[in-house]
Amino acid sequence: MSDSNSDSNSDNSCVNDASIEAASYEAFFALHRGLPRQGPGSDATTRHLLSLVGPLPERPRVLDLGCGPGRAALLLAAEAGAEVTAVDLHRPFLDELDAAAAARGLGDRVTTVQADMGELPLPDGAYDMVWAESSAYSIGFDTALRSWRRLLAPGGALVLTECEWTTDAPSREARAFWDRHYALRTGAANRWAAAAAGYSVLGVHHQPESDWDAYYGPLGERADADPREPGMAEALAATREEIRMRAEHGGEYGYTGYVLKDSRWRVRPETAADVAAVHAVNAAAFPTEDEARLVDALRADPDAWIDGLSYVAEEPDGRIAAYALLTRCRVGGRAALCLAPVATEPEFQGQGAGSAVIAAVLDAARARGEERLVVVLGHPGYYPRFGFSRASDLGVRVAFDVPDEALMALALDASERELPSGTVAYPAAFGV
Repeated sequence: MSDSNSDSNSDNSCVNDASIEAASYEAFFALHRGLPRQGPGSDATTRHLLSLVGPLPERPRVLDLGCGPGRAALLLAAEAGAEVTAVDLHRPFLDELDAAAAARGLGDRVTTVQADMGELPLPDGAYDMVWAESSAYSIGFDTALRSWRRLLAPGGALVLTECEWTTDAPSREARAFWDRHYALRTGAANRWAAAAAGYSVLGVHHQPESDWDAYYGPLGERADADPREPGMAEALAATREEIRMRAEHGGEYGYTGYVLKDSRWRVRPETAADVAAVHAVNAAAFPTEDEARLVDALRADPDAWIDGLSYVAEEPDGRIAAYALLTRCRVGGRAALCLAPVATEPEFQGQGAGSAVIAAVLDAARARGEERLVVVLGHPGYYPRFGFSRASDLGVRVAFDVPDEALMALALDASERELPSGTVAYPAAFGV
């Protein structure tokens, strides 16, 4: 996880360590040369992130930033049939990738470019995917979101991984370590940053501990390197501290993969000025005005309504295109949330407005940290992209007849183990 940002954009995880910056270039890369991975990851994680992107062109154009020796680039070329442009500042990594691509018969699909990922000499709109595993930290998550968006073709996806807090209350030791190296945020804060930068979230993947083992195992075996080499003592000390921190505090932080799509939609909480427009969106999206009246009734119910969990997606000109609402319900007598209604103006359907507003309102609920579970009654082919799964698997049911697969539930915190279960009691306005 040590950083070599002064010399390379390789996927060297996410510690921006001043002691490593002071060590020599040769010492750092002597320690990291030949490792199977330059940051936490696995082929399984690469494949899973790819699966979340959805349909791609037959021969997608992929830009792999901070590619290192090219593990992801080779997989994307071989399994996605991609034409990969692989970028890194460290020439030996690119040489290694060139040789591996040639050996696997992928030389015509992988092109290496030595460049700084923060100052890319590449054209706008040229790539169906921009890919960055364990490397965005080199320029910062927000900078990456902002500066790489221009590279995406219409409908293109940005796939990147970021180290983040997995607890709202990290220990003093873990915070002190990360405050020296890289400013970690929570997943909710990073999803907010993605939405603010103009992306909709197609998928989120919390990388397993085995991804860290795949990196730290081989790196730890280098601990017997000769400390007399210039800069090696500093590099070894920083690496040992990093591995120790993970062993002692690994439950407090982790890597998360984000699959993002360039979005035209601005998402925000509704205001008092939006009430009429929200009613109109719901009336237009459904065959009757029942859902529009439902929102009005829920807004008047203090036991159900939660300020800040009624969201709209709007066009650049301010027109409201989609709407999503979370209100308080109870599951087995415990507080939970229900997602309903979700509505998109007919002229904007199929353009991502609904997905953008659903992702935003769920992130707002996560940021509250109160209710632990969200239930939704809807299309089983649509809501799993947001993390919903069959509610019956969690012991959640309703008191009326619905297809089992249509009632879904989502744990707002993936690590939560004591979720509500039992029968859903909806607010009175639902009439069920």
